[in-house]
Amino acid sequence: MSNRPLALVTGAYRGLGFETCRQLAHNGYQVILTARRESEGQAAADDLVGQGLEVIFHPLDITDGSSVEALAAFVRERFGRLDVLVNNAGVFPDPRPGSAGSSVFEADLDLVRQALEANTLGALRVCQALIPLMEGRGRVVNVSSGMAQLSEMNGGCTGYRLSKTALNAVTCMFADELQGTGVKINSVCPGWVRTEMGGMEAPIGVEEGARGIVWAATLPEDGPSGGFFRQGEPIPW
Repeated sequence: MSNRPLALVTGAYRGLGFETCRQLAHNGYQVILTARRESEGQAAADDLVGQGLEVIFHPLDITDGSSVEALAAFVRERFGRLDVLVNNAGVFPDPRPGSAGSSVFEADLDLVRQALEANTLGALRVCQALIPLMEGRGRVVNVSSGMAQLSEMNGGCTGYRLSKTALNAVTCMFADELQGTGVKINSVCPGWVRTEMGGMEAPIGVEEGARGIVWAATLPEDGPSGGFFRQGEPIPW
């Protein structure tokens, strides 16, 4: 068993999740790369191992309680504790802005439920299962979005916006109950990043977007908790 600190990243077979795994492993962490798609997740982990990094794969469907519990049992039995959790897995089920059905007046509530189940309840479920394995010291990052900011809330993308705003509330609730421990939890907006979800017109590269996540995942003991950040700088809720 490695003596390196242990980090776990959800939704990590591509994009921001994959790059977050790569950067954390380069920073000296052993990384558990998780994904719902097992073949793609294993291939992603093998890619990083081929780069000389300490990464293993474990399947995870954040919308399935039994899958989350199986992951928690694996971490407990194999490693005994967890040091970093990055809740990156998520969905963008809404029609794109300006397209048919994108208005809040026309929002498909089934798509809203899909977003809430994955982006909010999935992260909540994972936090409930894995934060206790940190034994009072660790770092949790909930990957959120500027589209969740109440201070700049716009119409459209109803499911995504609601689910990420609710995710920010999850961050604040855990931060309150974790006061007095060494566990820090924050929401991070990586910016508009060139991924399959963000699209190729996005201005920020994946490496830059992941850096803000890794910053929050590796905070020092005097770092913040219960905040919302973009590239290490606080932003309004």
